[in-house]
Order: sequence, then C-alpha cells, then structure tokens
Amino acid sequence: MSAIEDDGSNAAAHIAVEEKLADGKRKQRGGRGGGGGGGGQSREVLVSKALSRLLRHQAANAGIQLDAEGFAPLDEVMKWGPLRSLNITFAEIKDVVASNEKQRFTMKLNPSISVEEASSTQEPSHYLIRANQGHSIKIESSAHLEPITLKAGNVPPKVVHGTYFAFWPAIEETGGLKVMGRNHIHCSTGTPEEGAVSGMRKDAELIVEIDVEKSLQEGIQWWRSDNGVLLTEGGEGGVLSTRFFKKVTGRKVDVGVLWEDGERLAGLPEGIKVRIPSGKGPRGGGRRGGRGGGRGRGREDVRGQEGNPSV
Repeated sequence: MSAIEDDGSNAAAHIAVEEKLADGKRKQRGGRGGGGGGGGQSREVLVSKALSRLLRHQAANAGIQLDAEGFAPLDEVMKWGPLRSLNITFAEIKDVVASNEKQRFTMKLNPSISVEEASSTQEPSHYLIRANQGHSIKIESSAHLEPITLKAGNVPPKVVHGTYFAFWPAIEETGGLKVMGRNHIHCSTGTPEEGAVSGMRKDAELIVEIDVEKSLQEGIQWWRSDNGVLLTEGGEGGVLSTRFFKKVTGRKVDVGVLWEDGERLAGLPEGIKVRIPSGKGPRGGGRRGGRGGGRGRGREDVRGQEGNPSV
C-alpha cells in the first residue's frame, strides 16, 4: 500500500471519529444503525467531506475563525487533523473546489494579497475558502447570500424541497419543514432530472413544491447561495409552515397528491416501503420501517432529520 493510500485510510478513520463526536453533540440517539469510516471512498470525496465538516460545523472547535462571509484562511484549514492526515496539497484543494459536482465551496484571494504576488508564489496563506451553504455555525445570511425578494423580482418560478417517506409523518406533525441543526432549510429550483445541481439529494422520494411568493408576503426570508441552493430560516421556531406547501407529490413512486395549496389531501399510501436514507439516520443507517413512516423507535431514528438534505 502506498503512503498516500495509507494516509487516506487514516484520514477516513479520523473523519469518522469527527462525525461520531458531532453526532453526539447534536444529541442524536439511536440503536445499531449503519455506519462506516469512509472505506472505499475516493480521495476527492474524503477531501470534500472533511472540508464540508470543518467549514460548515467545526471551525470554532478547530480554533479557526470564519469571517462575516464564512471564509477561513486556507493555510489554517489545511492544518486541520483530517486534512493534514491526507497530506493534502494546495493543488488538490483547488481541484476539489473547481470540480465538486454540487459546487459546495468558494475560494478567493485574500484581499491583503496582490494578484501578482499570489500568482508568483501560489501560497495557501494567500487564499480564503468557505462552504457555500449548509452551516450550523452561525453566519449572518446577508453577509454571504443573495436575498430573494418580491421587490427585486428574483423569485424563482419553481422552488422545491426533497424529502423522504420516513420523515413525512414528522414533517406533518411538526407543521412544516424545520431548519434542524443547520441555519437554513435547503431547497432547489427543480429536481436533479430537471438539471438542479444542488439543493436536493438524488434519492429524495417526495417533492414539496413551495409557494415562495406567499411566504415572502408573510415575512419569511429567502436567500440564494453561490451554488444556487435556495435557503430560508423559516418562521417561528425555524419552521416553514405547511401553509406554504403548494403541492406535495412522489418523485419516482406515485403516492398521489398529499398536499395542495396549503391543505392536506391524503397521507402516505398504506404498505409503502419506508427506509432511512443513507447518511440521515444516527449513523447513516439504511433500515426499513413499516407503513407510512414508522412508529415508536423508527420515529426516534428519524427525529430531527426531516428539514435538510445532505447538500
């Protein structure tokens, strides 16, 4: 095994430990669940996951100060344990930023460095990097996101949120979509089949179309990230009310119309297969539940997961 491969295995284990600690801090409880330490993942995926975890959730714990726009000094980022374990290079960071299919990151020149100086040395300390969205770290939305307003006339014609059968009973019980552990509820301008790059997982089972104009009229704030994800803090308690559900339908499985124009029409059909999607259970479990979203322990497994996809 090469030194790089060995470092990759160590980094995968390091990332898995970081994820376990973060899960504990979020007080997610559950049983056996799935899990895994990143074995078999490509180096690019390991780098992307480590960057996401640091820049979205753990910068403060790592002693890294984000600026008002969520940017961190790249040289400090590269010294963080999981990335250092990978022996990461500046060139690899640039490649991940440029090639990430969901455009999760933005990198820019430190304003104190001239373009000439940066191009001649290519030092990581000359650059800043941020995650474009998905933060649990508190960052002022207006500092790094484009506001969507009726006055600006930039409301997208279609805004949807992707979720899962397993989470649907909790969404209805709560009265809407929740921000959960992040700063925002994540939405997109369409499904992956319609060309949306970010904002919805490819395995989402339910499509919630949202009446953004109505929500704006009622004082809900909306934003757009640099990678095109549509974001909202929701209303009271971080909930985007079911009043704004324009239409709720199945994505690949026909479940009929569950909600329309803020009114509940039906529940999930009896006998529909319910699963905890990969990466959304306590340890990434993929367990199957019963009918219509599960009960008892199954509800605990999905509690707190319904608001956001992994984007």
